[in-house]
Amino acid sequence: MEYFHNNLREIEGKLIHDPQRFNSGISNSTRCVLVSGPVIVGAGPSGLAVAACLKENGVPSLILERSNCIASLWQLKTYDRLRLHLPKEFCELPLMPFPQHFPTYPTKSQFIDYLEDYATKFEINPVFNQTVDNAQFDQTLGFWRVRTTTTTTWSSNSNSNSNSDSNSNSNNSRGEEEAAVTTTTTEYVCRWLVVATGENAEVVMPDFKGLEEFEGPIVHTSLYKSGEVFRGKRVLVVGSGNSGMEVCLDLCHHNAMPSIVVRDTVHILPREMFGRSTFGLSMWLLKWLPITLVDRLLLIIAWLIFGDTSKLGLARPKMGPLQLKNLTGKTPVLDVGTFDKIKSGDIKLCSSIKRLMHQAVEFIDGSVENFDAIILATGYKSNVPYWLKDREMFSEEDGLPRKPFPNGWKGDYGLYAVGFTKRGLLGASMDAKRIAADIGQCWNSESRYPTSFDRSF
Repeated sequence: MEYFHNNLREIEGKLIHDPQRFNSGISNSTRCVLVSGPVIVGAGPSGLAVAACLKENGVPSLILERSNCIASLWQLKTYDRLRLHLPKEFCELPLMPFPQHFPTYPTKSQFIDYLEDYATKFEINPVFNQTVDNAQFDQTLGFWRVRTTTTTTWSSNSNSNSNSDSNSNSNNSRGEEEAAVTTTTTEYVCRWLVVATGENAEVVMPDFKGLEEFEGPIVHTSLYKSGEVFRGKRVLVVGSGNSGMEVCLDLCHHNAMPSIVVRDTVHILPREMFGRSTFGLSMWLLKWLPITLVDRLLLIIAWLIFGDTSKLGLARPKMGPLQLKNLTGKTPVLDVGTFDKIKSGDIKLCSSIKRLMHQAVEFIDGSVENFDAIILATGYKSNVPYWLKDREMFSEEDGLPRKPFPNGWKGDYGLYAVGFTKRGLLGASMDAKRIAADIGQCWNSESRYPTSFDRSF
């Protein structure tokens, strides 16, 4: 059947012969690329997984990535001591396990190496430095239109050109560099669009009263690498999730004096129980027992190991850790040594912040503490509502699929989502397989147009 082939040729004809009708929003300097397979937005683990699964199904794809590398969150925005929180068997991508010599909990550099090898094995070559500004389904064309911008900064030395103008200004005559910025706009036209930007696309920055008054550095964990620069400093960490707890531990290892803001209840569980990972044990128990009973068992074991955490100021939620994760996506803290530092007093717990002062912080309980720096472990959020012009599949409030797991991976008109399950890499891999199978079934039932069509207007 020549359905797909004919449709692409029809789109090509419309774009060329009726530009006023079909090229709305495209300037004369915009490059238009007609893509035969799906366009995937995001070259993180989720995007790579979809691309690999699509290739396994015989479907070519194109990945657009705003950064200059794959897995930019891992490569550019994570701290040095980071390891996978779950055992490697729960974090591997489809079709390729981790190397056997990797430890149970791979390091940051090992995970990045794994992703680089994954991209190489499946010949995945994203188009980098492509920021998606707008993506919408064109009802007239019957295809998705994805607009990106690429900003390039370059410099040139006037003296490097022997034929330079003798009347050049004094700055140029001294050999100083001139900088120029070039912006390129590209529109990709495709039948299928896969949103793989994930739940952690943009940092969450709280707005505290007196934020501009605080004299010390205020750094989000996306910019935090090591506690070495905070050696001997009094540091307030805002956020009591896994990142906040691990940053506090890292600060202790570098002889800083950390305090942590605990604004809400939190489940703390040991990373391992009875020699097995807590997560793996939980998954095994769920095969035989209801989730409420598994939660109860986990909390009993946690109480035997940690005691009553509420006595230290770490009250537990009323709902069990697995139920809470399923309903809200809130992950329990898997302790790697931070609890002992809290128990010993090396890490101090603080209540919510009321306001910031010049060199201090006032808390809602009325106490005031002096600090040299503040680290925001306040997490990330989806950025989908900023660029995807679809209000059916994704919520405008949080940028996540409206349908809960496991039904949030597919929308209308060939729109898909991967990496939004609140179940980490395991959930992303499950959705990647579903998406590839769904697109592959359609692709393989039709004649394919062999290459993408590229034309500038």
